[in-house]
Amino acid sequence: MSLADPVLDRLKGLHPKVIDLSLDRVHRLLAALDHPERRLPPVVHVAGTNGKGSTLAFLRAMLEAAGLRVHVYTSPHLVRFHERIRLAGTLIDDDRLAALLEECEAANGGGPITFFEVTTVAALLAFAREPADVVLLETGLGGRLDATNVVDRPAVTAITRISYDHRQFLGDTLEAIAGEKAGIFKPGVPAVIFPQPAEEAARTLAVRAEGIGAPVHDWSVTPTDGGFRFESARRRIELPLPGLAGAHQIVNAGVALACLDHLPVLVDDAAVRRGLAAVDWPARLQRLTRGPLADALPAGWGLWLDGGHNDSAGEVLAVQAARWAEEEPERPLLLVYGMLASKEPREFLGPLAPFVTAARTVAIPGEEASLTAEDTAAATRACGIADSAAAADVASALESLKGRVGGPARVLICGSLYLAGTVLAENG
Repeated sequence: MSLADPVLDRLKGLHPKVIDLSLDRVHRLLAALDHPERRLPPVVHVAGTNGKGSTLAFLRAMLEAAGLRVHVYTSPHLVRFHERIRLAGTLIDDDRLAALLEECEAANGGGPITFFEVTTVAALLAFAREPADVVLLETGLGGRLDATNVVDRPAVTAITRISYDHRQFLGDTLEAIAGEKAGIFKPGVPAVIFPQPAEEAARTLAVRAEGIGAPVHDWSVTPTDGGFRFESARRRIELPLPGLAGAHQIVNAGVALACLDHLPVLVDDAAVRRGLAAVDWPARLQRLTRGPLADALPAGWGLWLDGGHNDSAGEVLAVQAARWAEEEPERPLLLVYGMLASKEPREFLGPLAPFVTAARTVAIPGEEASLTAEDTAAATRACGIADSAAAADVASALESLKGRVGGPARVLICGSLYLAGTVLAENG
C-alpha cells in the first residue's frame, strides 16, 4: 500500500460530487498556498476530446531528447495515481506525493473541493518547487472551468480533436463542447488547433480564438512514403512514422511539433527524430507481447490494448482495423470490450463493427459506473457483431475467443481507459 493512499482516500470525501466544474475552490486553495501557479516554468496547456495524452507524450519525448527537464500532469491514471504527476522526467515518489497531498489537505481546511481539484493543486505545488524547463498540463474535462485552467499566461495552448464526450457536463453539440475546450485560450497566447474533421467544431474554435485575441498558429502535416512531413513558419522537416501506432498519431505529433515553435527552448531536428521514435504512451494501440494475458494466447496470435471510448476513438480504431485487414486478410479481428455506463457503445462500435468477427464483453472491475457485461453484449450485437457474448473477466473472454476461429487471430481489448488500466495491472 502506498503512503499516499490514505490521503487520497480522505480527499475523495471532501465534496459530494465527483465532478463539479468550477474554478472558485481551486483559486481559494491556490491562494492559501501562496499561488504556486504563478511560479511555474513555461506552460503548454492542452485541451480536447481525443489525443491530449498522446500529444503530451510526443512533446515530453522530444523535449527530453533535447536534454530538457519536463514536468507533466495528465489524467486519469491507468494503474497507480502517481502516473499523473511526472517531475523533471520521473514519476513522483510516494513520500513526496503524500507530503504534498497532506499540505494541500491542511491548507484546504476541510472545505468542499473535488478530488481532481485538490490533486491538481498538489501537482502545481510540486511543479513550482522543482526546477524544470517546461510544464505540460492536460485538462481533465472541458477547459473553461477545468481545474488546470488557472495559469494566466501559458507559453502556448493547444486543442486536440473535438468529439462527443461528457455531454452531461459539456453540452450535446460539437459547438458547445468546442466552446468549453476553447476556454483555455488566453489573450496574446499562441493557439495550436488540431485540424478538426467537424466544421462546427473548427468554426467555433476559430471564432473563440479571434474573440479573445489568441493568435492561431498555422502548420500542416502530410503523409509521405514511410513517414510524414511537418511544415510551419519555423520548421520544415521530413520524419519517419512516430513510435505510437495508428495513422491518427501523425496529426497528434503535428500538434506537438507546432507547440514546440512557441517554447523558449531549443529542440533541434535530431532531438525531434529521437523523441518521436522513443515516445511511449500505454494503452493507445499498445501491443502486449508479454505477461499472463499475452502468454495465454496461442502462438501466432496478437494482443492489442486501447483505451478509446467515444465515436472518434471508434473511427481511429476502424482505420487501423481496415489496415490490418488489408495487410493480413486471413487474420480475423476479435474484441474484448467493456465500457462505462456514461458512454455510448453504438457510437464507439459503429465504425469498428464491420471488421470484427467476434466479441466478448466484460464489466470493468471495481467500477460501479460500468455497463454490465450482458448490456454491453446486447449493444455489441445491435451493432452487427452477431457473435457477441458476456464473459466474467478478461481472461475468460480471451479463453472463449480462442475457440471461435481456426487460425491465428488479432485480439483488441478496448472501450475504456479504466478497463485498460485493469488489463495492464493484471498483465504485469
